[in-house]
Amino acid sequence: MNIVKRAKAPTPKFFKVLRNIGLVLATVGGTIMAAPVALPIVISAAGGYLVVAGGVLSAVSQLTTTESEIHVGK
Repeated sequence: MNIVKRAKAPTPKFFKVLRNIGLVLATVGGTIMAAPVALPIVISAAGGYLVVAGGVLSAVSQLTTTESEIHVGK
């Protein structure tokens, strides 16, 4: 199964929830990084980590399918 088919395949409910959590984390991190006020370095760094963690969590969760939906050899 190539990456396009995997991305279009149905995602299990648990991973849909994880994907949404990842999107929220990335949004919160992006908001912290784009804040118009000067924030301490620790908070700005945490915002960057939230963006990366949220993006990875969302991407991995979106590409997850159940084993019965994977057709080996096609």
